[in-house]
Amino acid sequence: MYQFLMGQRRSTKQMFWLALDTALVPICLYLAFALRLGTFTPFAYANPSPWLFVTMTAAGFAASYMFQLHRIKLHALERNAMLRIGLVAGALTVSAIVLSYLLEIWAPRSVPLILGVLLFCVMLLARLGILAALHFLETLGGQKTPVAIYGAGAAGIQLASALRQSAELSPRAFIDDNPALRGLIVSGLRVQSPDMLKSLVERGKIERVLLAMPSISRGQQEAILTRLAELPCDVQVLPSYVDLISGKAGMNELRTVTPDALLGRDKVDLDIPDVAKTYARRVVMVTGAGGSIGSELCRQLVGTSPAHIVLFERSEFALYEIDRELRPLAEAAGITVTTRLGSVVDARRVAEVMRETGTEIVLHAAAYKHVPLVEENELEGARNNVLGTQVVAEAAQTQGCERFILISTDKAVRPTNIMGATKRMAELVVQDLQTRSSGTKFSMVRFGNVLGSSGSVLPLFERQIRRGGPVTVTHPEVTRFFMTITEAARLVLLAGAYATGGDVFVLDMGEPMKILDIARRMIELSGRSVMEGGAGEIEIKITGLRPGEKLYEELLIDDDSLRTTPHEKILRAEEIMLSQVEVAGMLRELNRVLEGDDVKALRTLISVRVDGYHVLDSQHASVLPV
Repeated sequence: MYQFLMGQRRSTKQMFWLALDTALVPICLYLAFALRLGTFTPFAYANPSPWLFVTMTAAGFAASYMFQLHRIKLHALERNAMLRIGLVAGALTVSAIVLSYLLEIWAPRSVPLILGVLLFCVMLLARLGILAALHFLETLGGQKTPVAIYGAGAAGIQLASALRQSAELSPRAFIDDNPALRGLIVSGLRVQSPDMLKSLVERGKIERVLLAMPSISRGQQEAILTRLAELPCDVQVLPSYVDLISGKAGMNELRTVTPDALLGRDKVDLDIPDVAKTYARRVVMVTGAGGSIGSELCRQLVGTSPAHIVLFERSEFALYEIDRELRPLAEAAGITVTTRLGSVVDARRVAEVMRETGTEIVLHAAAYKHVPLVEENELEGARNNVLGTQVVAEAAQTQGCERFILISTDKAVRPTNIMGATKRMAELVVQDLQTRSSGTKFSMVRFGNVLGSSGSVLPLFERQIRRGGPVTVTHPEVTRFFMTITEAARLVLLAGAYATGGDVFVLDMGEPMKILDIARRMIELSGRSVMEGGAGEIEIKITGLRPGEKLYEELLIDDDSLRTTPHEKILRAEEIMLSQVEVAGMLRELNRVLEGDDVKALRTLISVRVDGYHVLDSQHASVLPV
C-alpha cells in the first residue's frame, strides 16, 4: 500500500492536495458558524446565503493555488510551509469579511476570524495526519532499516531530516552523551542515553548506528567507535551534512574514514603567521600545479596574500581544473593568476615563464612519484625528477629568485627503488646549488606518504571496499609514515619561511603505521567486517612486495643531523652532500645514460652516487594469510 501511494505521479498528488484544501474551506466555514452559534445545526437559527459558501470555496481554490500549497512536499513540512498555510488562512479570513460586506450576506462578525483559525489548524493537521499514516504503513512494510543517530547536535538534526527522504534508512532515535538532552524530543526523535543503545539493538528496534559528530576530535571519535564496536549491528561514520549537499558524498555513500582519522596522531597545527609574511605580495611559481600536492599548495597560497600565483603544469586537463577552481578565489582576494603549459625539463620554457612573470619564489612539486611506474620507466623517471629539478633550480638562481623549495620524499632515504633514488639525486643537485648561491635560498621538504593524494592507500582502499573487496596489502609488516595533504602543503610553505639554505625539513609524524592496520580500520569504519576464518565480509589479500618497495621508510639519512626550528613539530636536517665536482660528474653521466637509453648504466650510476641505495634481496614477499 505504501509503495502504491508513494508511486503515484507528482501531478496526481498535487491534484489531491488542491482538491482537499478546497474542500476544507466550506467544511471549516460550516464549523465556524457552528462554533459561533454553539450548535451543530446552525442553519436552524441562521440562514446564511449559499453564495457565501460558493464564493468562499472558489476563493479557497484560488488562494491555495496562488500560494502553491499543493506543491509543498509532505516529507519536508517545515516553517516555510506552515507560513504559507497561515497566509492562505489569513487571505480567506479577509475574503470572508469582504464578501459578507459586498454581497450583504448576514454572518456574525466573529465567523471569519474563527474560519481563519480553523483553516490553519485543519490544513496543517490534515498533512500531519497523512504523514503519520504513511509512516505507519511504511513501518508495517518493514522496508527501511531502522537507524539510531549518534549525536543530537546540528549535524545529527540535519542528517535526520535528510534520512527521512531516503528509501533505505529510517531514523528512530538520537543517542547523545550529554545528560541535559536525555528524554528531549529533537526533530521528532527522542534522545536516548548510550546505555540504552545495546537494549534497542537487541530488541531489533535499531539495526544500524550512524555517527554524526563531524566536529569532535579524532581521539573522541576513536573512543566512541571503540564502545560501539561491541554492538551486534553495523556502525558507520557518515559525511557531514555540508558534504552531502555540496555533492562530495551521497546518502548511499558512507565516508569510510577521513585522512585525519587515519593518522594515528593529532593533526599538527601549522597555521602560523610566518607563512603569510614570507609569501605576502610575492610572485610565486608552483610547478606541477595540477597534481595532488601542487593544487593544495595553490589553494593555501591564496590565504597568504601573494601578488601573483604562476601555475606551471605539463598536463592540459590538470592545469585547466586547478585554474577553474583557483581563479575565482584568487580574483576575490585581488591575486593575479597565470597559467602556463610546459615541462620542467624544457629549460627554455621554464626560464621564459620565470622572466615573463618575475617569479620570486618557486615551489617545485613536479615529479614522477609512483614507485611501480617509475620502476618500469627508469629513464623518464630520472629525466623528469633529476634533470627537471636541475632545470627549474638553475632557472630560479639565474632569475634571482628569493627562495626555491623542492618537494622530496622519505623514499629518498637509503632508497630501494628508482623513484626514491632519483629524488635523492634531485636533493643532491639542490644542495650543491646552495653552496654556490649568494641570493637564492634553496631548501627541501621530505614527506611521508600523503593520505588522499593520487595513488595513496586511502582512495585505493575506498574503491576496493565499495566493490566488496578484496582489499590488497603488499605485505603484513609494511609500515609507513603518514601525513594529510593539508599538512604536506603547509609544511612546504613553512619550509620557505624557515629556510637558511641547503636544509631538509621533515615533519614529526609520530610512529609509522602498518598498512594492514589501516586496511582493517577502514573496513571496520565502513560498517563491514574483515573476513577471517571464512567469516566476515571484506577479505584482505596479501599480494607481495612490489619491485623496489621497502617494508619500512625512513625520514633521515643521519639521525644526528636534526636541528630544531621555531615550530616544535618541524625539524631541520643538515645532511652530508656530494662535492660540486661529484654532482657535476653525476649529472654528466646521467645525461650520457639518457642519451644512450642505457637502463643498466642508470642503475650502476645510482648505486655509485646515491648513498644507501640497494636492491632488495627478494622482490616479492610470500603470500601470507590474514
